[in-house]
Amino acid sequence: MTKTVLTERDGHTLVITLNRPDKRNAFDFDLLRGLSEAYTELAKDRELRVGVLRAEGKDFTSGLDLASLAPRLPLEVMATALRPLPIELVKGIVPHGGIDPFGVSTEPCPKPVVTAVQGRCYTLGIELMLSAQVNIASESAVFTQYEVARGLFPFGGGTVRWPQSVGLHNAYRYLLTGDEFDAAEAYRVGLVQQVTSDGGQFEAALAMAHKIGRQAPLGVAAILRNTRTAQTHGARAALRRIRPELVRILFSKDVRRGFAAFKNREPAEFFGD
Repeated sequence: MTKTVLTERDGHTLVITLNRPDKRNAFDFDLLRGLSEAYTELAKDRELRVGVLRAEGKDFTSGLDLASLAPRLPLEVMATALRPLPIELVKGIVPHGGIDPFGVSTEPCPKPVVTAVQGRCYTLGIELMLSAQVNIASESAVFTQYEVARGLFPFGGGTVRWPQSVGLHNAYRYLLTGDEFDAAEAYRVGLVQQVTSDGGQFEAALAMAHKIGRQAPLGVAAILRNTRTAQTHGARAALRRIRPELVRILFSKDVRRGFAAFKNREPAEFFGD
């Protein structure tokens, strides 16, 4: 059987590929499980510093393959098929000690992810973008968060992260209508950080990931932790954590490497220690 999620290492970068193009990369059990395993690999391997999430075929994803997932859902969820289906209720998707790619049932991946999006990017695809750090889309990409048109609501973190990413009223505009929008609008509201010509999204995402991967890993990790603290617990809690984070980093070897590189006017090479 063809694996529905492929991984490939490119230096400190893990390229993660959704590989169900014949089904428009709709999320069935195997795709969700494989994606969780890939994010867990990225999180736990010390040699890996950043991930790129891409997809085979014309479309990034058409969303959840509910018909495929239905037989694996708990009976209490099956009894009310029109209710929201939280990802954490789908048995076996996140391996023990693993990472939920959507950051709902576990802490989010502690390393940055860059997405490369093309074609259709629906529902869970947008929520993967919202849980990532940088999103790059081809100019013909189209987006929709249409759960509300199916009797559901976004359950992969979208209700929380849409407002944080694009502002409350931009979020309401698309969460409450399920309307489709294009890459130019995604860029305008801030969901997407770069738009490329069709076919150029992966190359741009990989270049962005390599740039992130060259930065100090301890600094990158501190940025993610402190930003997420602010998102979850508010600005005051994040501000209280800045000094302890700084003290920890000031005792690292990478800081000395960074200072020496600055003094010598040359690029620094970091090792995460």
